[in-house]
Amino acid sequence: MSESDEGVKITDKRKLDPETGEPRAEGVADAAPEPEPVGPETVPDPIAELTADLQRVQAEFSNYRKRVERDREAVRDAVIAKTLSELLPVLDDIGRARSHGELEGGFKSVGEALEATVARLGLTAFGQPGDEFDPMRHEAIAHEHSAEVKTSTCVAVFQPGYEFAGQVIRAAIVSVADPAAE
Repeated sequence: MSESDEGVKITDKRKLDPETGEPRAEGVADAAPEPEPVGPETVPDPIAELTADLQRVQAEFSNYRKRVERDREAVRDAVIAKTLSELLPVLDDIGRARSHGELEGGFKSVGEALEATVARLGLTAFGQPGDEFDPMRHEAIAHEHSAEVKTSTCVAVFQPGYEFAGQVIRAAIVSVADPAAE
């Protein structure tokens, strides 16, 4: 049997005993330390280990399920927003027909049904004359000064803006009035 087959041999060459602090005798320093007793308090509990593993796996699965649900919701909102943005020109046409008095008969009921459906899905229109100008929600195509306003204000709305789930799908196209210079 060679030295590598014996395994690791540990020799304690300290001059002082680590437990008592007393000097060691010459022959005792080479002796192998006594193995620690193996009792129920030193044996790992397999039930506790398995319980901890199970709790960790359950927490990981719960986090995975929440992440998948959050991703699913984000994809759903993105698809609805894309579909609603494709319908905006139709809503604009319905609004123009209404403003010109041409929204009558069957076309009126179809237009109102479409507007009710997109509202039920969560599409909301914004951009009214008198609203405070917000460059994140409004696109200004004209600018003027007025003594009648205290802050930058939308004075005319050329095309309404729309938002879905707190996100602007299309900015409102407006004319803006700033306070007159003193």
